[in-house]
Amino acid sequence: MTPEQARTRIAERFPAAQAAGDAPIVVTLPVDAWAGFARFAKETLGCGYFSFLSAVDWKDEGLEVVAKIDNTDDRLSLLVKTRLGPGVSACPSLTPLYRGADWMERECYDMFGIRLEGHPDLRRILLDDDWVGHPLLKSYAVDTPHPPYR
Repeated sequence: MTPEQARTRIAERFPAAQAAGDAPIVVTLPVDAWAGFARFAKETLGCGYFSFLSAVDWKDEGLEVVAKIDNTDDRLSLLVKTRLGPGVSACPSLTPLYRGADWMERECYDMFGIRLEGHPDLRRILLDDDWVGHPLLKSYAVDTPHPPYR
């Protein structure tokens, strides 16, 4: 499958999604289409390789979740993004579909406070359970009493 064919299929199935580029195809979609799109990408586009998942804090514009998934046979790569919006910190989990998303989603929860709904074991992975806050949020206070920020 070529990038052009993939963009056409994406546009047919997800009219609200924006798909641009070739390597990777950057797909921006609403959060309610996140899990459905991941299933479509895996089953229809053949994107069986989960590369990474992370997040970006855009301050007043809210959080954005970003995942990269690939079809290694056709050399097709997708960078999938969804904006959660101001004050929203929940997004469907991709772990039921891609096992490789497990620890990366836990890291997003730990560092950004994003609740990935449907995750089988959503708990802190890098920080102690008693840690207060989420250090990669731009609103996180740097003058915290916790090391290494003292």
